[in-house]
Amino acid sequence: MLTASGLSKSFGGRTLFRDVTLELRPGRRVALVGGNGNGKTTLINILLGETEPDEGAVHRPNDMQIGYLPQDLADDPQGTVLEEAMSGDARMQAARARLAELEAQLTDSSGADDQDKIIQAYSDAQAHFEQLGGYSAEADAHRVLAGLGFKGSDGDRPLAELSGGWRMRAALARLLVARPEILILDEPTNHLDVDSVAWLERQLAAWPTALLFVSHDRDFIDAVAERVIELAGGTTTEYVGGFAEFVVQREERIAAAEAAAAGQARKIADVERFIERFRYKATKSRQVQSRIKTLEKLDRIEVPTREAVKAKFAFPEPRRSSRVVVEFDGVDAGYDGNALLTDVNMVVERGQKIALIGPNGAGKSTLVKMMLGELEPLAGTVTLGNNVDVATFAQHQTEVLDESRSGHAELMATMGDLGTRNLRTILGSFGFSGDAADRLIGELSGGERTRLALAKTMIHPVNLLVLDEPTNHLDLPSCDLLEEALQAYPGTVIIVTHDRHLIRNVAEALVEVRDGKVTWHDGVAEDLLMPGDADVVQARKEPSKQPGSNKTGSNKAGNSNQNRQAAKRDQAQQRNQRHQDTKKLKNEIRSVEKKWEKAEDRVAQLQAELADPAVYEDGAKVAELAKAFDAAKDEAAELSLRWETLASRLESMS
Repeated sequence: MLTASGLSKSFGGRTLFRDVTLELRPGRRVALVGGNGNGKTTLINILLGETEPDEGAVHRPNDMQIGYLPQDLADDPQGTVLEEAMSGDARMQAARARLAELEAQLTDSSGADDQDKIIQAYSDAQAHFEQLGGYSAEADAHRVLAGLGFKGSDGDRPLAELSGGWRMRAALARLLVARPEILILDEPTNHLDVDSVAWLERQLAAWPTALLFVSHDRDFIDAVAERVIELAGGTTTEYVGGFAEFVVQREERIAAAEAAAAGQARKIADVERFIERFRYKATKSRQVQSRIKTLEKLDRIEVPTREAVKAKFAFPEPRRSSRVVVEFDGVDAGYDGNALLTDVNMVVERGQKIALIGPNGAGKSTLVKMMLGELEPLAGTVTLGNNVDVATFAQHQTEVLDESRSGHAELMATMGDLGTRNLRTILGSFGFSGDAADRLIGELSGGERTRLALAKTMIHPVNLLVLDEPTNHLDLPSCDLLEEALQAYPGTVIIVTHDRHLIRNVAEALVEVRDGKVTWHDGVAEDLLMPGDADVVQARKEPSKQPGSNKTGSNKAGNSNQNRQAAKRDQAQQRNQRHQDTKKLKNEIRSVEKKWEKAEDRVAQLQAELADPAVYEDGAKVAELAKAFDAAKDEAAELSLRWETLASRLESMS
């Protein structure tokens, strides 16, 4: 178990956080959320031991295995993809090296006595290697690599040949195969496609060891996390549940703090009125001085802010384009004469908002390059409409920012004439207000660089936006604001993203690129956003049955009567099944309710014990009671959440 207590960290005159306490237990899955630049990565580096806190301490066993996936990897990759995937478990690597050493000794040994000793040692080493899962490790590595989008033949490819995104996947595979006691992931979905994100969700939702991850993906947090820790306002607050529960509990906490602060403000006003009224009255001087001292010692209630970032992601008004923005007519596309996509026929019209989905390598980028005129089709034609002005955002645009410039200087050097618009006003709308506009780019976090690159993309009036993974590295408030801006944007949007929340709330159609084909889907079907789920895959394989269709082709009255009887039997079976399911659910609710009541009673009992002054004479007893009290509170909160979930399910069934 890893614990951190009283952590504080400052840079220059700025305090990132103070008095941070957290605990990572086996089986606990925690999402760490917070605004860009609030210190999430710094906190992780402190937990890893790579950065020292100004105050506080991190406690972890010396032999604990901690696996960490950073946002950026080293620039000197070694070995093949499969070797990387299998290199994460140090104990297994040592056991494998020991086996190789003993095999070499067996070949070189000549004496019978030596041979017997080596054979015995080799047998023991084999048993240890098998106990660690060494003989199944390669199969497990192939399974994980396949889940992350690698083909079977990719295992032998050198890492140096891969792009940064694919190397990041290989590094993630290494951690998933190794299964360290503490797994820490910093934005693990940034380089994944929708298919791989769905697969990773299923793996991490059942993760057996402690997991701490940073993510801006609401669906991913909801599916994986059973706790959310928010880093905001210079401190952390822990919430039980996934993202949906976090939002509700956070609003309740803020509302309670606002009410408490308002009540405190009223009392302070009353005291101040008393002081002002009787300040110069001798008979009241003692009461006045007492109240003045009370105000000086008073801890003012701070209300948590709902949003730290005030970015607006504002778009200037573009000119009107032709009705047809982009048209593909019988297009084959690929490289060196080899077709990756065939017979693409598609029309994108003015004002449409479209999301491109599909596995990495299927051809989404190829499709975008043809839209932008960066790649000629092998066959067919791609036509861009009249008066279409294009702006593109790609992930690499954050890498070409000049780190020696400030955000203000970067925009001034690259934007040209902005007419009557003020550059600082524009930067403020993207979250760089005041002195933040003059900070060097080299000092900005990944999310802040993304916002700056988006500012460069959106600053000019265009009517076609092509965005490639625009939410990577953005914090949750910035994702919300980008989503709102895209919803209000009057032009056409083509977006490549793995963020299913963004897709649901912005896109009106999906373009699926898979197996060499491009398929247009009106609306946003959930099964397309959750590929790989067994139930969904089966549903997609089954042919759709239209209401009223007759598969046998028979219209005879006898068959019709049989169909009616069968329908009645089906309805009766469904009613019976619904009754059984409801009964089972009610029993489960009663069981959880009893456990919840017992847990609440236990909390009240421990609270009463802790309120007894006599108990504080025994320090060990106090520590034991405090630990039991925390555990009882956690259990009661989890049972409360379970009861609410079951009650909601029963209500929906009713």
